[in-house]
Formats: sequence, structure tokens, C-alpha cells
Amino acid sequence: MTFTAAILGRPNVGKSTLFNRLVGRRLALVHGTPGVTRDRREGKARLDEFTFKFVDTAGLGEAAPGSLEARMQAQTERALEEADVALLLIDARAGATPVDRHFADWVRKASTPVILVANKCEGRAAESGLYEAYSLGLGEPVAISAEHGEGMAELYEALKRFAEEAQASEPAADLGQDQRPRDETAQPLGLAIVGRPNVGKSTLANRLLGEDRLLTGPEAGITRDAVPVDWSYGGRPVRLVDTAGLRRKARISDKLETLSVRDAGRAIERAEVVVLVMDAREMLEKQDLTIARTTNEKGRALVIAANKWDLVKDPEAMLARLKDRLEASFSQAKGVPWVTVSALTGRNLDKLMEAVFQAHDLWNRRVSTGRLNRWLARVVEHHPPPLVQGRRLKLRYVTQVEARPPTFALFVNKPEKLPESYVRYLVNALREDFGLPGVPIRMLLRKGRNPYARAPAR
Repeated sequence: MTFTAAILGRPNVGKSTLFNRLVGRRLALVHGTPGVTRDRREGKARLDEFTFKFVDTAGLGEAAPGSLEARMQAQTERALEEADVALLLIDARAGATPVDRHFADWVRKASTPVILVANKCEGRAAESGLYEAYSLGLGEPVAISAEHGEGMAELYEALKRFAEEAQASEPAADLGQDQRPRDETAQPLGLAIVGRPNVGKSTLANRLLGEDRLLTGPEAGITRDAVPVDWSYGGRPVRLVDTAGLRRKARISDKLETLSVRDAGRAIERAEVVVLVMDAREMLEKQDLTIARTTNEKGRALVIAANKWDLVKDPEAMLARLKDRLEASFSQAKGVPWVTVSALTGRNLDKLMEAVFQAHDLWNRRVSTGRLNRWLARVVEHHPPPLVQGRRLKLRYVTQVEARPPTFALFVNKPEKLPESYVRYLVNALREDFGLPGVPIRMLLRKGRNPYARAPAR
């Protein structure tokens, strides 16, 4: 069984540090600025026979109705409702503050059981605060230091007790003929949603997921973490990752934004398919092209989503502009798929996911060596390589060395002399002849004899 634990507490008590410690990886951003975490972030860890899902949440605090803070609070409330147990963190060095007391009363009224956790207990300065924690009325606190890993065994024991009680009270699953255990080995498709700030990335993600899972609003830069959500579309598992808005480097001066951009970059590297979301009224600005080129350089399949299409006044003119800009400014990935969508109304989201799956299939495609070498003979005959010192360069053979993205090794007698323009000719011919539109293709030049040639007699 999977047991869910939500990590709650006021800002800057170490929730994200504890989350990273529990899941064993630095998934959540950690920074001294209060309120870094805004969206719920989930991660899994295994303890004995139990699989725990930990949920990092935004800091608890008072908020005006309709504000960003109120929407963050609603996300935290939902995490508490869906959890099997809540971990309420306090900063032992600061003691039990009035805000801690207020939210201790709040979680006590909820139906979810609570484990009180006193963090930052690595020194004597925390002793008085640890004793103050008893006054919150949530039982004996578990003393830990999330940063240094102290007290983790005691916290695991407290979690394990709740997990064992939940398992004991859970009725045994009855698998009928029409029911099958879920295939836990199926690997989800890694899908990252990227783009400039305020183009509708989180709104698009929520519409795809069918719930308000991610914070949205008119404020620019709401998303800070690259937030992964496991999801299924048409029975196919997908790990969707919403990312922070990417601005030009020259405009980034804040340390926290630098961390967010770095997190988004890692999301692109880990993804298989990247959906570049653009505002359809301002398509393919310089920063959009920069993101597209970065995705191509990282070797990830790319799909362009022209969002807010419901607000476009002249669709035909805008489509023509999109096609022209792609042809002129993004020639290194000819044929990259694009879909006009509206995250607000749900327009064409089915077509967007079809394009995602098609791009993923192309990204995984393999071509046999025999077909490749017959193709090489044809393209060389049509357009021979240049002369070097009066002698023609010899392209001996080509083979695909890996997929994801399609990567080919071309063996040449003098690889350092083969012009880049001729390599581009080969890549474009590969793309066209083998049906690989929009997929990044890597051509590696190698020097060596043809392994299919007959060895000389001895």
C-alpha cells in the first residue's frame, strides 16, 4: 500500500528540507526566502514493506480572500484532506509561536491524524523550544534536524505506526475477473511544459489533469518549482512537469529566480517530450526560440502549443506568421509539430496529446543498418561529398548507435574535413527520407574502416 503524509507548517520551518531528506533527493527548492514553495510537490520513499508518498506544501499563514496566498492555502488544505497523516513542523529554536498555536488548533480540528515534529533540534538552543512544543496539545513532539539528518529513525517509527494501523483497517482487495493489479513497471512518458512567464503553462497543465492541481492566476512567475504530477491519458501513464517561466538571462537578477530557472532546465533534461507553450498573440518571440533551441540541443522531442488561440483576432495571419518564423528561425528541427490550443476553454487538447505521443514515438524510432547504407549510397550519388586536395572524401558506412534522440555514426576516411554544410544535408535527407519531422537528430563523425568489408586474407 502507499501511505500519504503531508508536511505542513508556517514558512521557513524547514518543510522542503525535510521533504528532500525523506525522499532522498533534492526535489524541492530550498532557499532562505519565506514562501518559496507554492505548489504541492510529491515524492515517494520506501520503508520496510510500506511505500510512503510525501507531500511538500506551502507555508501556512493568514491570507486575504482571492489573493495568491489564499490560493496557496487552499492547496495546503487539499493536501491535508487527502493525506493519511500530517506532519506539523515547528522551528524548535524559535519555540511555539502564536502562528504555530493557531495552526495547531486548525489541524487538530481536521479528521487527519497529526504527528508534531520539532525541527532544527541540532543544538542546545532548541531545548526550550522543544519543551514548548508540548503546549500545542498534539502529543509528544518528534525532535529532528532535517538539515543534518538527526532524528529520522524516530520519525520513521512514528510514521510506520500510522501506516501499520491504516493497513490493518484496510479491507482486503477483491480482484474479480474484470479487475487486474495495476502494472507498476510501466514507465510514464516524461512530459515537461515550458515557456515564458504568464503564457498559461499551469492553466494548461490543470486542464490536462482535469483538476486545479497547480496554482494559477494573473500574477507573473507564480510557479517556482518544477512540479511533477503522475497522470494517465488514454490509459497511458504520463509524468507531467509544470515549470517556472523562463525569461532572458539578462533580466534575471534574483537568486530565487535563478534557482527556479535551473530547476526548469533540469526538467527539460529529464523529459522525453517538451511542450513549449506560447501566447498565440506574441508567438515565437526571441525567448521562445531560445527555449526551442535549448530543447533541441538537449536532444528532447518538441511540440509547440500556441495557447490563448480563443483571443486571436486574425487566425490565418497568425498561422502564416508561425509557419514563416519556424521555417526561418528554427531550421535545425524542420517539421516540429505545433497545435493551436486554449487552456481556458480546452480547445484542441486532445490534438496536443496526440502530437505529444507521435513525437515520442519518432524520438524512439530506430532504422536498420541495411536501410541506412542503401540510403547513404543514394544520397551520396545524388550529391557527392566535396574534394579534399583533389581527392573525394569517402563516406564508408552509417549506422544508428542509439535512439532517444535518433543518433547516427557516420564513418568517413577524413571526418575532420567533412564540411558542416554537408552534414546538415545528410541530416535533412535523413529527416525527410525516414519520416523524422521535428525530432532532434545527432550525426557523429567517426574514422575507421567498414566493419562489413571482408577482412584481408592472411
